[in-house]
Amino acid sequence: MSCILVRQILTGLSLLRDRVMTSATLLLHSRFTIDKVDPRIFGGFLEHMGRAVYEGVYEPESKHSDNEGIRTDVAASLDRLKMTAMRYPGGNFASGYHWLDGVGPKDQRRTVRELALQSIETNQFGTDDYIHLCRKLGWTPMLTVNLGTGTPEEARNWVEYCNCPSGTLYSNMRAGGGNPEPYDVKLWCLGNEMDGPWQLGHVPAKDYAIRAQQAAKLMKDADKSIELVACGSCSIGISTYMVWDLEVLDYLGDAADYISLHRYVDNRADDTLNYLGVTNSIDRQIEDMDAVCRFVQAKRKKDKRAYLCFDEWNVWYKNMEMDGAGKPAPHLIEEVYNLEDALVVAGFLNSFVRHADSVKIANIAQIVNVIAPILTRGDEHLLQSIFYPFEMMSKRREGVALQVSLESESYESKSNGHVTYADTSAILDGKRLHVFVTNRHLDETLRFTVNPADFSIQSVESAEVLTGPGPKASNSYEEPEVVKSIPFTGATVKGGMLNCELPPLSFLAVTVAIA
Repeated sequence: MSCILVRQILTGLSLLRDRVMTSATLLLHSRFTIDKVDPRIFGGFLEHMGRAVYEGVYEPESKHSDNEGIRTDVAASLDRLKMTAMRYPGGNFASGYHWLDGVGPKDQRRTVRELALQSIETNQFGTDDYIHLCRKLGWTPMLTVNLGTGTPEEARNWVEYCNCPSGTLYSNMRAGGGNPEPYDVKLWCLGNEMDGPWQLGHVPAKDYAIRAQQAAKLMKDADKSIELVACGSCSIGISTYMVWDLEVLDYLGDAADYISLHRYVDNRADDTLNYLGVTNSIDRQIEDMDAVCRFVQAKRKKDKRAYLCFDEWNVWYKNMEMDGAGKPAPHLIEEVYNLEDALVVAGFLNSFVRHADSVKIANIAQIVNVIAPILTRGDEHLLQSIFYPFEMMSKRREGVALQVSLESESYESKSNGHVTYADTSAILDGKRLHVFVTNRHLDETLRFTVNPADFSIQSVESAEVLTGPGPKASNSYEEPEVVKSIPFTGATVKGGMLNCELPPLSFLAVTVAIA
């Protein structure tokens, strides 16, 4: 066989491979709705851990800092994410935190040994600084009270400090610090991961439920308008999973407005396809916990039910450094994120949208430096791969989630079962439709069609795609734009349907006008 013929055959095979595609069709109906998408599912988490606060959002010594010590460059990038509910101050940190240490004149605040992370806490950033940051960025405050080493009365006093008109001990303390108007903090978490043996003040479910009920009574007596998040079981792999939640919700009754879920996922097995299929497990966790809430509602014969607050979620497994070694602002769990991590983050958000009837709050953990979409180094800061799917979806969050009926080619994963190559969600916003889809295929283009049953797609208003040179591709200070969102021009409308071809390992967010 001649070299020319061999070359022609190889060229033909190459072209054939290039034309190989995976296909998926999303079927939608405007009346098959789930619920309004709660904007609070696009929340964040700011914990006094590592460099999340100090050298993260707060760094008076930086050339970028404003007159309150906030890094304006970091704040500008965070503003792009349009985050809503911002959980603070922890996390494990909350179970040893006494809020009075972080208020009043900064030169009179106590420096303490922080036990959960073995760090030094200067308390230069506290409640008032956090509230000012929330107002600067339009965040909804969400405070976690100390039910580990703290008391129900301490929690109540914090509510008074934040929410009550001046004229009493703690409200006067707030006013005396230059904040005469109440902060009106509506969301409060009743402790953090209290089922975990690692937690300061860890107790069995019965004991936590009693403590939480006492705190809830006192806190709501101080301000009847607040909403409370009870601690749920903090991992699907722990023995308390669902059992803890059932006992706690049954005891707290109407005092609990939400129950918390936590989830960190990983690719320790270095199996990209299996890793991307973890959305199946996330869906299952949400549905399990929703079932517990509905069971307790039925058992108690009540109209009110608890909803889900997914107040810690992210990818985390590469950097497990958790010991601050007695230092202030140590470098802890500063994960570097890649393309496959970004696609999993998109999967979390897709799942929250698909479960809009039960998931009402979600907080990506965390926002700067500590397992975060943003890293800082001196006066520089870097946007990581996971920054982009959050931004792409957050700015398209208005509307009602639609039920998705997906016809897609699929594969069998090692631990996450049967997985479709396409992962989707959709939000109907009046005369606009927002569609989100991930192509999980490692090397094939996804031919994706949106086929609406009772309306017609007229035109593409905007579209962005996130992809990169490979699953392990990541951004660095030297190459900051290896993985980022870019405008997508491959979406077309024909016969009232949307058609596009997505590259392997990519995520698309598109907004279309509908008739």
